[in-house]
Amino acid sequence: MALIKSQQEFGRTTAASSTPSRGLEWLWQHLSHLRHPHCFECGPISQSTLNVLLERGAKLYVSDLITPLHRNNTAFWSHEEGKTPIFRTEAFLDQVPLIPLESLSLICCWGLLDLLPREVLPMVVERLYSCLQPNGVLFSILREPQLTSGAETHWWFESLTVLGSSDTRKKPFPYPAVTNREMERLFPGGNIKTFLTRSSRREVLGVK
Repeated sequence: MALIKSQQEFGRTTAASSTPSRGLEWLWQHLSHLRHPHCFECGPISQSTLNVLLERGAKLYVSDLITPLHRNNTAFWSHEEGKTPIFRTEAFLDQVPLIPLESLSLICCWGLLDLLPREVLPMVVERLYSCLQPNGVLFSILREPQLTSGAETHWWFESLTVLGSSDTRKKPFPYPAVTNREMERLFPGGNIKTFLTRSSRREVLGVK
C-alpha cells in the first residue's frame, strides 16, 4: 500500500447513510479478473474504505484532492489586483502521487469534478486518464442540475458494492453540473457508463 501525501480519517455524522450501488456492482464485476487491482483514492480516506480495498487485495495510492477544494486553498489560485482569480491547475495536480503511467485499475475521484472550475476539467481528467491501464476505470459521483447544495459530501466504501456518505446539504456547489454529454467529451474515447440514483446524483464510470 502506498499512502502518499495526505491521509485523513473523517468522522461519520448523524447524516451518514449507506446505499447499495449499481455502479460499484458493475465496477467490481469488470475488475473481477484482477487479483491485486491498483487503486488511487482521491478523497479524504476512511478506515472503512481502507479495510474494504485491502481485503480485496488492492494496492493503494492515497492523496486527498477534495478537502483543499472545500477549504478554498489559496495555493490553488493566482490573485492579481483588479483581475479575476485564476485556478492554478498545475499546482493542484502537484498533489497527485507519482503514479506510473497506465498502471491503475481504478481511480475513485468521487465528487471531485463537481468542485473544480469547468475550464480546468480537461487537464485534470487527462492527467487521471493517463494513469489508467487499458480497461481501467475512473469512478465519479456527479450531481444532477437540480441538486444545488451538498458540495461537502464525503463518500466511502461500506463494502465493495455499498456506498457510505455523509451529506449535510448545506454548502452550495460552486459550479454548474457536469452533464453526461460533457463527460463523454472530457473522457478520451468517450466510453462512459452512467447509473442513476435516487439522491439526484449519477454514478459515472469512464472506462479506458
